[in-house]
Amino acid sequence: MGLFSYFSNLKNNLYEKKIAQAESSGNCPDCYGKGFQIPIVNEYFYPETLECLSCNGTGSFSKWNENKQSYS
Repeated sequence: MGLFSYFSNLKNNLYEKKIAQAESSGNCPDCYGKGFQIPIVNEYFYPETLECLSCNGTGSFSKWNENKQSYS
């Protein structure tokens, strides 16, 4: 189980680092402050952009944090 716990800890540490960087810049960590997300694109399908559901399209970390706490 040592290898599993290593990768689990690595994943958690990378996520915490991503959240800390987003908080310092004031941007939503899911859309990187853009306010929208683009689904995976391939050569046969070009989807529309979607409003970021995590920050309600604002791109701000504070709104993302409010939504995160309301779901918890």
